[in-house]
Amino acid sequence: MTRLPYFDPDTASPDVAEAYSALPALNVFGMVAHAQTAFRPWLRFGSALLTELELDPVLRELSILEVARLSGSDYEWVQHRGIALGVGANEGQVDAVEQGEEDRLGEPERTVVAFTREVVRDVRASDAALHAVREVLSPREVVELLLVVGHYMAVARLAETTGIEVDDPAQLAVVEAAAERGGQA
Repeated sequence: MTRLPYFDPDTASPDVAEAYSALPALNVFGMVAHAQTAFRPWLRFGSALLTELELDPVLRELSILEVARLSGSDYEWVQHRGIALGVGANEGQVDAVEQGEEDRLGEPERTVVAFTREVVRDVRASDAALHAVREVLSPREVVELLLVVGHYMAVARLAETTGIEVDDPAQLAVVEAAAERGGQA
């Protein structure tokens, strides 16, 4: 049960109601839409993270799953497990993240997950972790990874604090909707 009610589109400004109606019916959107002035920019940023990065989508999703695991966010885990598999991660990779056993991953997945863990837990990744991730990612990809980690830490905290109910996995519908928006919300 939610700790806050979901957004009522009938009380929204026309541009927020329009953006909301074009999205997959997911509870996370029904909660974030309360922040009407931030909702459309939040959607644009999320769309960029899901569709416009140089960072490999499998690495992005394994990182998001690590954020979800460390944050205890069932909502984020359920949604992004399906997305991870949809963009090319395999069950073994997802299971390794779920079990906290990144040593079962190959490169560069292991390095990205370990780096993500340090950023989530310690805020500032160690010099060794940064050096290791720079061996497998460009500076652009490192910054994109940090933006992904920060964004999904926020989503996990929002989901857990407000008690967003877990939807059935949307799989790639969220990514497809983001791609259709093409930077628009």
